[in-house]
Amino acid sequence: MGSAKNLGYGLGGAIAMVGLSAMISPAQAESLFLAYPPKEHQTTAEQIFFIGTASPQEKVSINGKEIQRSPAGHFAPSFPLRLGDNDFVVRSGGEEIRVRVTRQSDRPVIPTGANFAPDSLTPARDIARLPEEPICFGAIAPSNAQVIVKVSDLELPLAPQAAIAQLPPNSAVLTSQNQPRSTTATQYQGCVTSDRPGNFGIPEFQISLNGATHTQPGTGAIAVLSPRELEVIEVTAPSGVARTGPGTDYSRLTPLPQGTRASISGREGEWLRLDYGGWIKESETRLIPGSIPPQSNIRSISSRQGQGETEIIFPLEVPVPVSVKQEDGIFTLTLYNTTAQTDTIWIDDDPLIKRLDWQQITPTQLEYQFVLKTQQQWGFALRYEGTSLILTLRHPPKVSGRSGESLQGMRILLDPGHGGTELGARGPNGYPEKAVNLQVSQRLKAELEGRGATVYMTRESDVELGLQERMDAIASLKPDLAFSVHYNALPDSGDAVNTAGVGMFWYHPQAQDLAVFLHNYLVENLERPSYGVFWNNLALTRPHAAPAILLELGFMINPTEFEWIVSPQEQEKLVRAIADGIADWLQKVSQ
Repeated sequence: MGSAKNLGYGLGGAIAMVGLSAMISPAQAESLFLAYPPKEHQTTAEQIFFIGTASPQEKVSINGKEIQRSPAGHFAPSFPLRLGDNDFVVRSGGEEIRVRVTRQSDRPVIPTGANFAPDSLTPARDIARLPEEPICFGAIAPSNAQVIVKVSDLELPLAPQAAIAQLPPNSAVLTSQNQPRSTTATQYQGCVTSDRPGNFGIPEFQISLNGATHTQPGTGAIAVLSPRELEVIEVTAPSGVARTGPGTDYSRLTPLPQGTRASISGREGEWLRLDYGGWIKESETRLIPGSIPPQSNIRSISSRQGQGETEIIFPLEVPVPVSVKQEDGIFTLTLYNTTAQTDTIWIDDDPLIKRLDWQQITPTQLEYQFVLKTQQQWGFALRYEGTSLILTLRHPPKVSGRSGESLQGMRILLDPGHGGTELGARGPNGYPEKAVNLQVSQRLKAELEGRGATVYMTRESDVELGLQERMDAIASLKPDLAFSVHYNALPDSGDAVNTAGVGMFWYHPQAQDLAVFLHNYLVENLERPSYGVFWNNLALTRPHAAPAILLELGFMINPTEFEWIVSPQEQEKLVRAIADGIADWLQKVSQ
């Protein structure tokens, strides 16, 4: 993964591709080499780190200042950045590398005179809301200005607001810098409601200041939907991505199974708000002309056992939106736009399910709570067959043998991160993370197989593999456990010299205990630093067919830790510790 790896080390710029030099082995790095940043780099960070190496016998300086290095000659110092261009010269012996880092501001531009800040008028794209629902307008303008917005026959004054904090990016938590920042920009805002459905066109914003007036059209049209004529969509994507708001910055909700139907209660650009509250991209749906807002009753519920899993069948009149919640020993499924007419539920004595409870939460929201026979959960799936919802719950794996000596019966998937042209993070000498990921995964595969496990690999050579292909492998193979193997990096604002250690990332609650246990096990038994355990919305933590975690086993960019990472002897210790940790965790959760 690397905390900012798909964009290079820093969030503000792309990684420098160095062709064959990226494949240098640690022992070959004798001359001055700079892995990061590239010679021309842009960032919004207040500092930048320089990752590189040179002969241990030669001194290295950056802008005339000698820098500290590891015994092997690696370095990763950080330097502050001023806004604009920052020029650096890296020297070692008779060699030099020149780098220009341009720091761009990530704060709102404060306009002068009777003007609005660029791209500050909101709504910025077409929106549609229900009657009596607030429609809000906003702009950034100089203080003491008068701002109004005109839309249709309405003229609305926008009032200056108390200072609104600027949130940092989600990645800021990875460098312990996730505190909101104050801003001096003045935001003008105001909201209206309308009980009259219709299209009201594009609003016009007007600012007056010191006798000057400026008028500017907005970029989003306003509409109010008719509750009697709400459009209905059907999810066409294999797994519709539902979110808390209209954009990829908003958090994910339970994916909507293909075939789900719901009415549209709002629009914003390419995003549709569905009647149960989630937002989805219009491209993942199709309109069903003439359909009324979907509502369903439900009566009998039944179950059937398959190999290593139980399926529960919910017969519905129409496929409705759903959500899932996992807790220790409890799996909760919520059906929206659904009313119970249930008298009978058929679930025999089941290897996993102890009891099924249900209740009508609201007149159209129904909750099913599965009380399980084990605290640990092992995976689930949701799909529609016609109008029947099929929930699959995985049974615990059957493991034979003593802890630490046998994993007989376990099916484990290993996903070596990156590959092909996707290098991942790079060490100080340019050695790519993709190579270390594969080396460690191959060693771990041999170790696990030696203990009796069946091991699958998403890639076994240096090939490029997409995230969806990796996720699909977990969904189709249905392993008992899935591990994505990575080494770490940081955003530009991080401290590459003093940040090291093991990190674990999880998404579904069924994977949290494994992530914490394995993290602690490696830190304690290998005496490695702890980077931490993170809930994180990553492609390789989102699969729910099995507990899936992403391992960050050290920092490629840390000069000292890098030497440990590429050591064959340390890799062998690492994979034995991972296998031991898996075995001990299995013993713990099976008690």
